[in-house]
Amino acid sequence: MFAKGRQLEVITGCMFSGKTEELIRRLERVRIAHGDILLFKPTIDNRYSATSVMTHYGREFAAHLLAPGEETIETLERTVGREAMERATVVAFDEGNFFSQRLPSLCEDLVERGKRVIVAGLDLTFAAEPFGPMPVLLALADRVDKLEAVCVKCGGAATRSQRLVDGRPASANGPVIQVGGLGTYEARCRACYER
Repeated sequence: MFAKGRQLEVITGCMFSGKTEELIRRLERVRIAHGDILLFKPTIDNRYSATSVMTHYGREFAAHLLAPGEETIETLERTVGREAMERATVVAFDEGNFFSQRLPSLCEDLVERGKRVIVAGLDLTFAAEPFGPMPVLLALADRVDKLEAVCVKCGGAATRSQRLVDGRPASANGPVIQVGGLGTYEARCRACYER
C-alpha cells in the first residue's frame, strides 16, 4: 500500500517501460482520494504537450513546467503559488533524468515538509550510463520500482534504451540528452542492446 506522506518514491526503467503510465496511475489514485497534486515536468520535454505529462500512448495529466537547474522550493512557489504548495499532499516530477543535480535536494526538502514525492525517470542513458540525478534519487528513495519493457528484438525483459539513427543503433559518443520517443528509441534487453 502507498504511504500518505513523508516519502520519496522513484519509478524508473528504460524507455517504454511504463514509467509515466505508473506515475499517472498513482496520481489518479490520489485524485480519487481528494488529495492535492502538483506535477512538474522539465521545460526541455516538449514531445507531446507543454501543459501536461503524456505517455507515448496518449494518456495525460496536467503539469507545470520547471527549468532544469531551477529545482528549489522558491521556484515551485513562484510557479504555482505558496498556497498551492502548502495544500499539496503529493508533489511529482516526470522525466527526472532531465533535471539537474539540484532535484534530489528539492525532493528531500519536500519530504521534510511532509509531502509524498514521486519521481519518474530513466535510470540509464542510451549509452547505458547512470542518467543525471537519478542515481542519487534511487539511493535516497524510500520506495523504488524498476520497470521493464519488452525487448523489440527477442521479446525478453528490456532494461536498456537503444537510440536509433537512420534505423540503426546510435554511437555512444552522441549527445546524452535527446528527447525522443517511438522511432527514435527502442527498448532492448541486455543481450540485444548494442553499444
